[in-house]
Amino acid sequence: MLNDEYEELRKTVEAFAHDVVAPVIGDLYEREEFPYDIVRQMGAMGLFGLPIPEEYGGMGGDYFALCLALEELARVDSSVSITLEAAVSLGAMPIYRFGTAEQKATWLPALTSGRMLGAFGLTEPGGGSDVPGGMRTTAVLDGAEWVINGTKAFITNSGTDITGVIGVAAITGERDGKKEISTILVPSDTPGLTVSKKYSKVGWNASDTRELSFSDCRVPAGNLLGERGRGYAQFLQTLDEGRIAIAALSVGLAQGCVDESLRYVRERRAFGHPIGHYQAIQFKIADMEVRAHTARLAYYHAAERMLAGLPFKKEAAIAKLVSSNAAMDNARDATQVFGGYGFMNEFPVGRFYRDAKILEIGEGTSEVQRMLIARQLGLGDL
Repeated sequence: MLNDEYEELRKTVEAFAHDVVAPVIGDLYEREEFPYDIVRQMGAMGLFGLPIPEEYGGMGGDYFALCLALEELARVDSSVSITLEAAVSLGAMPIYRFGTAEQKATWLPALTSGRMLGAFGLTEPGGGSDVPGGMRTTAVLDGAEWVINGTKAFITNSGTDITGVIGVAAITGERDGKKEISTILVPSDTPGLTVSKKYSKVGWNASDTRELSFSDCRVPAGNLLGERGRGYAQFLQTLDEGRIAIAALSVGLAQGCVDESLRYVRERRAFGHPIGHYQAIQFKIADMEVRAHTARLAYYHAAERMLAGLPFKKEAAIAKLVSSNAAMDNARDATQVFGGYGFMNEFPVGRFYRDAKILEIGEGTSEVQRMLIARQLGLGDL
C-alpha cells in the first residue's frame, strides 16, 4: 500500500493522463508528432525533477516516485511515458549521479523543469547488447577538447526542438588491453553533430527517436562526465536503474490493457449479453489483471531495494523481464477481447499492441535479462 505522499502523486498523474493526455494523444500518435504541449505541462508539474534534489530545481523525491508517474502515464500512452523516462533516467540522472558541481549547475535546472530534454547515446548501428565489444565511437583528447567520431542509433529525445545535451559513451583509449569507455556531454548545437530524421517506427510514434552521427565533433575537456574510463560502470548503473523505470512503464501498459478491456466488455454485446458476461472473456481479463499485479510487485520490490541501498541488479532484471512479458501478453489479449476493433488505430489497445514489443527489447532485451539473472545466481562461472 502506498503512503499518502506517493498516493497523492499517483492520483495527480492519473488525472493528468486521463484529462490532458488521453484526449489528444491518439491524433499526435498517428501524425507522429512530438507532444510538446504535454511535455511543457509535465514540466510545470515537476515530473522531470521528481528524483532530483530541490537545490537543482527538482522536487526532492525519489526514483520510486518517478516510477509511479511513469506507470500512470503509460496506462494511457507509452510515447509520453518513455519521453519522461528517457529524459530523467538517461538524461538527467547520469549528470546528477556523476557530474561535477559545475555540470550539475549548468544542466540540471533546465532538465528538471522540462524546458530542456537530455538524451543518452549508447547503442550503435553495429552493436546493441554487445557493449563494450561492439562500440566504435571514439573520443580523442586534443589539447583542451575531446574530438568525437562515430554513430549512435535508436536514441530517444535526441532530436526535439528542446533537446539540449546528449551523454555520449565513447572509447577514450585502452586500459589493461581493454577498451577504455568514458562518457562525454555533448550540447545538441555542437558543430560536427548531425541529427538524422526521425525513424519510421512500429510504435512509440509520438516520441522522438533518431540516429546521431559525430564527425570531428569538438567539446571542452571539462565535458567529461565522471571519471575517465568509468563510463562502462556508469552506464551499467544507469541501466540497472532504468530497468526498474521501464518495468514501471510496462506495468502501466499492461494495466491500461485491463482498463480498456473492462470498459469495452461492459458495452459490447453479443448473443444478448455484454461480452463480459461470458466466462471465456472473464478468465482472459482475470489473467491480464494477474500479470499486471504480479509485475507491479516485482518493480516495487526492485525499487525498494534500490532506495534502501541494497543490491538490486537481479531484482531489476526480474522486474524488467516479468513486466515486459506482461505488457506484451496483455496487449495481445486486449486486442483479442476487442476483436476487429482491436485492430483499428482509433482504439487505444491498437496503440498499446504496437507499443508493447519494444519493451522486450529496449534497455536490455529479455535474453539479456535472463543472462543477468543467471549470473547473479552464480551460473556464469560454471
